[in-house]
This record gives sequence, C-alpha cells and structure tokens, in this order.
Amino acid sequence: MRPNILLTNDDGVNSGGLWAAYEAMSAFADVTVVAPAVQQSAVGRSISIFEPLRMNEVRIGDRTAYSVEGRPTDALLLGLYGLNLKPDLVVSGINLGENISYESITTSGTVGAAMEAANQGVPALAYSLQMSDQGNKFTDPRCHTQDFSQAKEVVENLTRMFLASGLPENCHLVNINIPACRMEGYEVTTLGTRLFDTYVEKRIDPRGKPYYWINGDVIYTPEPHSDVTALRNNRVSVTPLTLDNTAFAACGDLKKLLADQGF
Repeated sequence: MRPNILLTNDDGVNSGGLWAAYEAMSAFADVTVVAPAVQQSAVGRSISIFEPLRMNEVRIGDRTAYSVEGRPTDALLLGLYGLNLKPDLVVSGINLGENISYESITTSGTVGAAMEAANQGVPALAYSLQMSDQGNKFTDPRCHTQDFSQAKEVVENLTRMFLASGLPENCHLVNINIPACRMEGYEVTTLGTRLFDTYVEKRIDPRGKPYYWINGDVIYTPEPHSDVTALRNNRVSVTPLTLDNTAFAACGDLKKLLADQGF
C-alpha cells in the first residue's frame, strides 16, 4: 500500500516549490495538497479563530488541490478534520527561502504548519530552499525561475527515509533546509541563535504621513553544527525539533531563585 501524505505550505497553492515537492513524492505516495490560497509567509503557527474559513477544490494544471482562504495552520487543520484525511505524514514546503535559526523557526508559516501537525499527533517534515537571489523570496511564486531539481532529490530521499523508519524518539518534527548551490552532503544540525540584525525603517508617504518597514540585514554567527553554518557550507541541514519549549537547564536556578525569595 502506498503511504498517504498531506502536503501544505505557506507560499500559496500556486507555488512552484509546493508542486516540486508534489512531483518528488507522488512517485511513491498518494499526496493530497491542502494549501493557503495566497502568500502567507511569516505568520508562524497562527490560527483563524474569529472568522470562518472557506476551502475550494481547484485545478492547478492537470492536478487537483484544495485552496484554503486562511493560514498554513488553518490549511493543515482543514485537511485533517475538514477533509478527514488520515495521513501517514505531513510535509510542509518546499518553502521559497531558508527557515533557519531561532528567529525563523518561530515566525515561519512553513514550520508552523508542521508544528501543528505534530501537535495533532501526525509526524511532519518542513522543507525550505535557500534562495541564491534573495528577491525570489518575495516574487510571485508562480513567476520565479528557481531550479528545483536538487531540492526534489532531497525531498524524495528524506521523505522515503522517514516514512520507512519513522522520526527519531523524542522528535516531533524535522526541519530541513536545502542549499541554493550544489549540495555537499547532509548534516544533522541544531538551531542557530540569530539570523537577522533587525531594524525598522521609517518613511513618509506622499501625504506627509509616516509608515514603517520592518526589515533586517542577514548576519552570520559562527556556531559549529548549527543549521546556519551547515547551509553556509552548502550542506543540507536536518534539524530535529520538539514542541516542548521548556528550558530544563534553567529549572534548578529558577527553583533556587523562588526559594530565596520565600515563594
């Protein structure tokens, strides 16, 4: 029997990265696409709880997909419970742009959908592709010229492996980042600490009113075994993640602090 995969993303149902993943996996699995109708990058794991959601069956070329007027996590939940899918695995991606470090993990809609899948008890993989041209991150995903051949190879290799073996113990999801240049192997990594030097740019519109752009310059902090370093060295970064955000190493110091205050 072929495994069942629910495929989603945050770049939208028309994204070339989404359909590259579909092509890579459909040879060995039955893949159902349930994805946001439009671009939803950087929304993290947010869920629509104050507005209704619409889901439409659409045709993308000769393939059928479900287009959700909501966020990546909404699409994931509608796939699981609106369509009553019972996937063996959830795959999110291929995202146009890397999702590495503490900073990207918490804001990424790609990783957010995978996290919600894990929260619902389904193992999940998040795939992201580094962009050699940073402008491609913000181009209409239907119009960019990205070559997905290497990324499709990674998606096929790792998805087959995790379907066969399952995720490692104490791992809820795996975040995978693929270099833009020719890859030089795979590496198990940890999250880097920082990726951006964030700032806010103030501008004035033609009517004299201020508006703001949140932006950030990419920075590199050398950290052995981090996802940031691996990608910088043209290696596929494979990072096991957990939903448990508890800082266990701090529990002892926190207990002492409370005791010292008489709490």
